[in-house]
Amino acid sequence: RDGNEVKLNHVRSGGCVSIRNMAQTSDPASTARKTEIVRLTEQLLDAINTGDFDTYTKLTDSNLTAFEPEALGNLVEGVDFHRFYFDHFSAMKQSKQTNITILNPHIHLLGPDAACIAYIRVTQTIDKQGNAHTGQSEETRIWQRREGRWCNVHFHTSTHTQANPYAMKPC
Repeated sequence: RDGNEVKLNHVRSGGCVSIRNMAQTSDPASTARKTEIVRLTEQLLDAINTGDFDTYTKLTDSNLTAFEPEALGNLVEGVDFHRFYFDHFSAMKQSKQTNITILNPHIHLLGPDAACIAYIRVTQTIDKQGNAHTGQSEETRIWQRREGRWCNVHFHTSTHTQANPYAMKPC
């Protein structure tokens, strides 16, 4: 991990994962699949935040599609676009410590081999001067199971909710 600390967590209550739509079903298999999707998403975010391209490619489809701020509104296909950030990870890393929190994960099971997870991602960092910074993004990921292995096939990340003209402003 190049000496950088990355801590990943999500909101918990009563010692277990708090997934909003777990109560919709008492089916233990559905609950297990939803928990697995959260765990896979945590692993993927950990790979992104530690610059681990090998793990990233194991968890994503080679034809991954994405809408993300870095693509300036364009649909990106494949992992080559993302490889750039992994290849330049150490130069771009501004912080020695990072804490990622997945807030309010909501999972839709789209059949036995597909799932969608939507959540708020809060990223806390300490910069090289020791100043704390917090960022937020809204993310949705589509996971598909192929040959017994889950992979992320699409994601959409939105940021800058504070700049949204429809957001409520303090009076």
